[in-house]
Amino acid sequence: MKILICFGTRPEAIKMAPVIHELKKQKLEFKVCVTAQHREMLDQVLDFFEIVPEYDLDLMQPNQSLNQLSSNILKYIDEILVKEKPSLVLVQGDTTSAAIVALAAFHRGIKVGHVEAGLRTHNKMAPFPEEVNRQLTARIADFHFAPTSNASFNLLQELIPRGNIYVTGNTVVDALEWAINKLESQTLSEEIQKIKALLKPNKKMILITGHRRENFGEGLIQICEALKELSERENVELIYPVHLNPNVTGPVQELLSNKNNIHLISPVTYPTMLWLMQQCSLIISDSGGIQEEAPTFKKPVLVTREVSERMEGVEAGFSFLVGTGKSKIVKEATRILSHPPDFLGIENPYGDGRAAFRIVELLRNSIEY
Repeated sequence: MKILICFGTRPEAIKMAPVIHELKKQKLEFKVCVTAQHREMLDQVLDFFEIVPEYDLDLMQPNQSLNQLSSNILKYIDEILVKEKPSLVLVQGDTTSAAIVALAAFHRGIKVGHVEAGLRTHNKMAPFPEEVNRQLTARIADFHFAPTSNASFNLLQELIPRGNIYVTGNTVVDALEWAINKLESQTLSEEIQKIKALLKPNKKMILITGHRRENFGEGLIQICEALKELSERENVELIYPVHLNPNVTGPVQELLSNKNNIHLISPVTYPTMLWLMQQCSLIISDSGGIQEEAPTFKKPVLVTREVSERMEGVEAGFSFLVGTGKSKIVKEATRILSHPPDFLGIENPYGDGRAAFRIVELLRNSIEY
């Protein structure tokens, strides 16, 4: 068995890191290829998780279209598939790299394993292009590592054979536990110390993130207007690591810069984001990873989307779908800040920290090539 692991963005790297560590621990043969459309953000995570890729396609280009990125991935990954001749390619989640690498492997007759399979909104424009990416990957994949029973059910509804679906939990929880253990043995980084100096300990901190394409334009403007109104509360401060996409930085800087109680900062490293999640009272975000990580920290999340493929968090009471309308965001944030939910005894619905072990055990014992 020879495995090629491929990913290109920071979230993929975080979720693949535990699988890489487990493969190394169990001494299976594998190599790592990064497409690297998120250059700096990806490199931070690779360094933190001590991962050195054998192949780096370095495909980050300013303002490249999805079609340009897709064609480049298809071209360059093919050369690696021909050279390495893996028996299995592992991809993660719903990115363009996952879908295109899976397609390239299929063209070469190579089996595909899909980590975090089965998430669905059934709306191809929300999230865009992720919903179509994961559906395409599902049609190609031979082995579907579903994080939850809901995800498994979605795959069964799409007539994926039951014997090809494995409910493993989500590797994001494994990564989180590994990271927390590592951080506990280290002093606070310079980045965290600088942010800590900005914050006032007597105020409730709201952590903001946002990057979904479907929120660009009017949706993001409404979100910013809601944040501006929330910042007028004397006992609240907002910290917003602003995504580098110009469609995000433009409106955010225009509407929220130089406002009392709002700290607009550059994108932060993964360890710093975990620290911010630990410290905050509330998260407002459209990030799937944050929806999966927040339950470990017992933090509520207002999800600025109309639909979510991660309804387990909503059902458990950790996440609240609020869309992008100003009034609903303000209303729900005010309610949660005034009456914080009690998460005592409620476990993270996305996993128990052993997903990577289950995936690698399945690779070792259940899958024949």
